[in-house]
Amino acid sequence: MSAGSQFSDISLDELKSGLASGRILLVDVREADEYAAGHIAGALFNPLSKFDPSKLPVASEGQQVVIYCRSGRRSVSAMEQARLLGRRDANTHFGGGILAWLDAGEPVVQGM
Repeated sequence: MSAGSQFSDISLDELKSGLASGRILLVDVREADEYAAGHIAGALFNPLSKFDPSKLPVASEGQQVVIYCRSGRRSVSAMEQARLLGRRDANTHFGGGILAWLDAGEPVVQGM
């Protein structure tokens, strides 16, 4: 599957704006140790090793599910799994992942 044709990437500014306004339901698919070490505030935890598309939040009208990981690879895998199980709304990720978030000097929350 080609990420470019089936999935969308959201920019840092779009992510920040969407989180601030409540339009984005953010899902972190990194593992527990990574999530606990630092995650984007408000991100829900659904690690790829135990990924369950049925546990993805359901977006209300005007909202969007966005998935992220460390650098973009696991989020694409999660979107592919979600699509295979019928979740057509989980098709956007923050492709730069937590690395891009941190590189931009954005804050993280520690702990589970």
